[in-house]
Amino acid sequence: MATCSSSLRASASSSSKFLASRKGKVKQIVGSTLRDSKEEDGSALVTNFESDKSAAEFANLYKEDGLMGGHVIMLGADDLSKAAAVEALRAYPGGLQVGGGINVNNALNYIEEGASHVIVTSYVFNNGQMDLERLKDLVRVVGKQKLVLDLSCRKKDGRYAIVTDRWQKFSDVYLEEEVLEFLANYADEFLVHGVDVEGKRLGIDEELVALLGRHSPIPVTYAGGVTTMIHLERIKVAGDGCVDLTVGSALDIFGGNLPYKDVVAWHTRQETLMV
Repeated sequence: MATCSSSLRASASSSSKFLASRKGKVKQIVGSTLRDSKEEDGSALVTNFESDKSAAEFANLYKEDGLMGGHVIMLGADDLSKAAAVEALRAYPGGLQVGGGINVNNALNYIEEGASHVIVTSYVFNNGQMDLERLKDLVRVVGKQKLVLDLSCRKKDGRYAIVTDRWQKFSDVYLEEEVLEFLANYADEFLVHGVDVEGKRLGIDEELVALLGRHSPIPVTYAGGVTTMIHLERIKVAGDGCVDLTVGSALDIFGGNLPYKDVVAWHTRQETLMV
C-alpha cells in the first residue's frame, strides 16, 4: 500500500513537459509512434506540435511560474537534441528532469548541467528484462535521490507491462505491488506514461492511475491522455491524492486547447491545500 505524506503528496500536482527532437526542436508527439533513432527522417513519428520557441524559453516559463519537475526528453542521440536539453537545464537549474538515452556514462554530466534528476528506462530494462547491475551502477554514479525510473507501460493480456526502446518493446516486467516496492529501493521517483493513451488526447487511464495510487511507495507521476481540467481532478481522485501528473500535448502552449494558465492556477490551489 502506498503511503502519502500530507506535505508532499496529499494532492496531485502538475508539471508541463516538452520533448527535444532530433533537430533540437521542441515537440509534442504521439508516444506509441516512437521508433528507433536510426530512422533519420522520423517518418514514423506522429507529431502533435512543433514549436518555434527554444527549449530554454519553455524552461524559463516554468521557472517563472514555479513549476518543478518538468521533463526534457531527448528523442534522438544527435548533437542538436542534446544541446537543446542542456540549454533548458542551464536555464532552470534544479527545476527539470532529463531523459532519453541516459546511461551510466552520461548521467552525471546532465546532473552537473543542472538536471534535478535523470530519467531512465531502456538502459535498465535491457532486452526485455530488468538489468539490476545497470540499475545499481546508476545509483552508484548519481545517487538514488537523483534517479527517476520511467516505468511507462502498455496493456498486455490484461496487465500493465513496462515497455522499452521508445515504448515499442514489451519487457517481461509488469507493474505490480512487489515490483514497485522493489524498485523503490533504487529510485527517488517513478514516471509512468500510459502509452496506450499518451499524446492521443483520448482521456486518462484511470485504472493505471488507481494502481499507482495504491501501490507506489515513492512519489509517482502519471502522464497520458489529459485533455480537460476535469481529468486533473479525476487523477487526484483515482490516485487517492498520491499520484502527481504531467500535461503535454493538451496545453495551449503546445497547440492544444487546455489553457496553460488554468493548469498553473489549479496546481497553485493544490499546493495551497497541502499547507
